[in-house]
Amino acid sequence: MTKRTLFTPYTLGSLSLSNRVVLAPLTRNRAGQGLVPSEFAATYYSQRASAGLLISEATQISRQGQGYQDTPGIYTPAQIDGWHAVTDAVHAKGGKIFLQLWHVGRVSHVDLQENGAAPVSPSALRAATKVFVNNRFEDVSEPRALDISELPGVVSDFRQAAANAIAAGFDGVEIHGANGYLLDQFLKDNANLRTDAYGGSIENRARLLLEVTEAVVSEIGADRTGVRLSPVSPANGVSSSDPQAQFDYVVEQLDALGVVYLHVVEGATGGPRDVAPFDFAALRQRFKNTYIANNGYDLDLATSRLAEDQADLIAFGRPFIGNPDLVERLKRGAPLSAFNPATLYGGGAAGYIDYPTLAESSVSAS
Repeated sequence: MTKRTLFTPYTLGSLSLSNRVVLAPLTRNRAGQGLVPSEFAATYYSQRASAGLLISEATQISRQGQGYQDTPGIYTPAQIDGWHAVTDAVHAKGGKIFLQLWHVGRVSHVDLQENGAAPVSPSALRAATKVFVNNRFEDVSEPRALDISELPGVVSDFRQAAANAIAAGFDGVEIHGANGYLLDQFLKDNANLRTDAYGGSIENRARLLLEVTEAVVSEIGADRTGVRLSPVSPANGVSSSDPQAQFDYVVEQLDALGVVYLHVVEGATGGPRDVAPFDFAALRQRFKNTYIANNGYDLDLATSRLAEDQADLIAFGRPFIGNPDLVERLKRGAPLSAFNPATLYGGGAAGYIDYPTLAESSVSAS
């Protein structure tokens, strides 16, 4: 039996991946006019196409779904065309790419909403977090609770966004159900105080995520649909009083829908892995398809988890920013380059597409 490593091929649904390294979604705030991916986006993603799978930056499904300035959308013809340039560039390098579908819910600001409207949320509870707007980080705005009559429209927006993603040439989509954004707000009981069919019980709080997933699966197929979850991450002010029971249930239902992968943030997003007690292996056991592990992975941890069959694929986020050839660097055991935090959010080519590969560094040093 071939030893499972980061560099062995993997079959994801109908896709053949060259390795088990995944580019995690990374918000870079560089969309252009009309929230179309910038002219540099095709270069940025194609530079990283050596990863087995690329997952795009979070991309809003509607104007209402936006929470940060200059993040791209997937709801207008111009946005679809802009993303097609990205997928064409990635595919030309032999890469595979999914689009992450995003509705931020209450993690937004009135200056980003149409006609200055209040952001929406399961309940009228303001999040203890900030968003990047007006070229700086500002406190989020006070949200309003979504009326139950509006929820079918949210589901429809996800469905249409998935169809648009396929039209833009993506190999599939990832439904963003993590990190304190809208679908996660419904899951977490400190953000969801509803007393209707979408609040209260574990089953009710999971209803919107599952309806969205079912709609996307029916539109583009289960083998092109993944879901991202963050059971215990406190990102954007969410928490759950019953995370194990909640997410055991969610994963069982996602498994029944046959989605191609589960992408799990293990611990606090971008922070410690042991932020709260949780049995991630239980999720792995409840899900028959691909498990993508995320958060704080390096080569050693990734190697051990793959060898122990605790994951199928490993997602890397920030290491990919300064290392477009991360796969090659990991394979060689080469040092990783740091990224410039000043160019992380917003701007142009600098700090986006100008990080050198190992080969380019060697040429410049000689």
